[in-house]
Amino acid sequence: MSELAGPPPPEPELPDTLLTVRAAEGDEDAFAVLVRRHGRPLLVLAFHMLGNAQDAEDAVQDAFVSAWRRLPEFRRGAAFTTWMYRITVNRCLNALRHRPPPLPLDAVAEPAAVEACSSPTRAAEQNAVTDALATALGELDAGQRACWILRELHGLPYKEIAQVTGTSEQTVRGRLFRARRSLKEAMAPWR
Repeated sequence: MSELAGPPPPEPELPDTLLTVRAAEGDEDAFAVLVRRHGRPLLVLAFHMLGNAQDAEDAVQDAFVSAWRRLPEFRRGAAFTTWMYRITVNRCLNALRHRPPPLPLDAVAEPAAVEACSSPTRAAEQNAVTDALATALGELDAGQRACWILRELHGLPYKEIAQVTGTSEQTVRGRLFRARRSLKEAMAPWR
């Protein structure tokens, strides 16, 4: 008879705070929900910072392993998202420090979609702009790149970026100013 009733109704979405408490107590399923919920944005962040999909996946995986181990230390008043951004940014910065120079950045995460009716010339131009932006991002120092990505691509407020990067809001504002100025200069030929 219960087979005819269909699948059980979905559980209401549990908040991160409850899931982190459960995960800190050893609930692997709760942690798996957090990984599914936050994995994609963290992967995009890591890709933009590192410029390589495999390195980004490694950094995010390391970040989640570190988070799992450190969950009992997690401050319940903090946002899990901010905590994970910080761990991921730190993993990316460590990876960048251990890379041999120069650091090539071959692509941005998702190039702009080319409309079906657009011309090959327009598509080639869009690819060139994307490549120019990727190169310009690669030339920023790691701190500026992290702040720019967190602000412009992830929409984080200055205060949260400061928490993620372990700096002050003033430092974030300065890094963003310098990053925007450098990107504006680098992208001037494409205006």
